[in-house]
Amino acid sequence: MTAPAALTEAEAGRLAAVALGHVAREYPNKLDHVLHGPQDAATPRALHPIFYGSFDWHSCVHAYWMLARLRRRFPGMPEAARIDALFAGAFTAANVAAELAYLARPLSGPFERPYGWAWLLMLHAELTRAGSPHADTLAPLARAFAARFVDFLPRLTYPVRAGTHANTAFALILAGEYAAACADAPLRALCAETARRCFLADRACQAWEPGGEDFLSPALTEAHCMSAVLPGDGFAAWLSGFLPDILARAPATLFAPASVSDRSDGKIVHLDGLNLSRAWSWRSIAAALPAADPRRPVARAAAAAHLAAGLPHVAGDYMGEHWLATFAVLALEAPA
Repeated sequence: MTAPAALTEAEAGRLAAVALGHVAREYPNKLDHVLHGPQDAATPRALHPIFYGSFDWHSCVHAYWMLARLRRRFPGMPEAARIDALFAGAFTAANVAAELAYLARPLSGPFERPYGWAWLLMLHAELTRAGSPHADTLAPLARAFAARFVDFLPRLTYPVRAGTHANTAFALILAGEYAAACADAPLRALCAETARRCFLADRACQAWEPGGEDFLSPALTEAHCMSAVLPGDGFAAWLSGFLPDILARAPATLFAPASVSDRSDGKIVHLDGLNLSRAWSWRSIAAALPAADPRRPVARAAAAAHLAAGLPHVAGDYMGEHWLATFAVLALEAPA
């Protein structure tokens, strides 16, 4: 399969069909749920009347984001009517109130922190961009997660540099995009300040990756995050210190797509997502550099190689299928 350089309507339809096949599929399901007694044992749909599908809560949230994104970008796509019907049934005031009530349960503070928080904000931002009435319905839930970021980020003494859900830089990218789209100036400023506090002094990244379960590149996600908060020349200078050998394609591991040995293993298949998220980050890094910067074509070539490695494996086994399409859309929608 030859990877397209950008998202086309045909590819959007393929990815939408994948998400529509699992966003309302309740089982199998992996809950992030604290039980305080037998009364708390409940089905995923009873606990989360909107986000009960796609194997886990956060994957369901970002499947909805992807469908909202594709629906806005390609309003004439054949899948549009199915997306509209899905949204009309899901985004009701009663369902949002139930999702909101879940957050008020004891010990719910770390629920889906920060990955699920950031994706919920991205979903609301996308509905807002589309002028959808569902944006108003979902707004109380978005405000709740935005407030959690405002409370949590000042208490984050050290960034989490993992290649999985807890990654701080990834959450800051998404939360910052929401804050810009929804005119939340305080959250936008806090995300930028947190990124600078956590990453501005970083130099000579070793890039000891990939880990065997990574779907994010700690190095490239951090650079991507800084590209969003530093002006062009400032980012170019910071990148020279952080990854000084890009022109020599070093560290070599950042330029070599990951190999995936078993796509039925829910953790090993993360590496397909790593290839897609690296393509997204390499493209975003290239776009943030000055036009004449010689690192731009190197970054674009690395992005193309990773996209070609990841895109053919979006569908197949459910362990990857329930989430990989989202990362394909991130990569394809990044500046080419």
